[in-house]
Formats: sequence, structure tokens, C-alpha cells
Amino acid sequence: MIIIKKSDLDKIFDHGREGYPSEVCGIIMGTCDDKAKAAQEVRKAGNLNTERSHDRYEMDPKDILRAEREGTENGMEIVGFYHSHPDHPDAPSEFDRERAWPSYSYMIVSVNNGRDIKVRSWVINEETKKFEEEEIEILGENK
Repeated sequence: MIIIKKSDLDKIFDHGREGYPSEVCGIIMGTCDDKAKAAQEVRKAGNLNTERSHDRYEMDPKDILRAEREGTENGMEIVGFYHSHPDHPDAPSEFDRERAWPSYSYMIVSVNNGRDIKVRSWVINEETKKFEEEEIEILGENK
């Protein structure tokens, strides 16, 4: 399970809309224990894939290194990543699976026509090498 504030999820959604029709990506910072990952901050990252940005992303490694360094200084670590799928479902592609690292959450935001947003989160099963959907708990959301 990943726990995220509604305000941080809104930042991810805004980033997806801003970048449409290209894929955007970012880093989810926080803490984790045996039960859940608790997101405390989301950070935009650069997409280095300019040739196929409509259906691929390549996160800038400098952004990852900066997040790791600053996170350590502030008692956080990288708990996951997010990226958008313009006009495609919020499910991982084979490309996403090939690049996934164990233990991290992968939030995928479907952005349709630059407006409609859906999100799901995934973790890679280290044994099967397949994505499994994980629960998203949204803090501050009116139910």
C-alpha cells in the first residue's frame, strides 16, 4: 500500500495535464515500513526521451541522485516513481515492466484528452517479474 496526501496526488495530476500529450515523470519521496509506503513529497523529474515522449519516458538520473541526496538529509527516501500515460490506460506497459525495480511503487496516471485523470499504483513481484496492483490510500480526501 502507498499512502499519499490528496494535495500531492493533485500535483501529480497537474503535472500530467501540463505535459500532455507527452509522458511526464517524477519521484515520490517518503518513508516505508513493513505495512506501507508513506509519501511525503512528490518531485517532478525530466523526461530525457524526446523522440518518443508520447509513449515513453526516461527519467533523468540527475533528478534521482538529487532526490536521494536531499531525501537522506531530510529523513526520507525514494519510495516510488510516477509517470503518465497520455490517452492510454493507467496500467503498466511491457516497457514499464522491463525497467521496474523491486520494492518501489509505480504510480501510473492516465491522462485522456489532456483532462480526464485516473491513477493506479503498481509494484513489481520480484519472483514472477510481473506487476501487481497496490492499494492507494489518499489522505485528506472527502469520502
